[in-house]
Amino acid sequence: MSHEKSLDKLVYMANQISKFCAGQGDAVAVSGTTEHLQKFWDPRMRAIIRRYLAEGGQGLDPVARRAVERLNN
Repeated sequence: MSHEKSLDKLVYMANQISKFCAGQGDAVAVSGTTEHLQKFWDPRMRAIIRRYLAEGGQGLDPVARRAVERLNN
């Protein structure tokens, strides 16, 4: 799989997680999305999505964007 396709998949997955959490209100959705990314995403996946956000993060929805901003290493 190409780097671009795998990045598109990570953006898609982060947005899906944030949409799933969205019904709980903004603050809870951001916390829930961050928690999911911390628990279930491989550190390499988190590093890629954080780097992508630092480069602009085009396509990340607002909740996903805020969740990625809150990720620890």
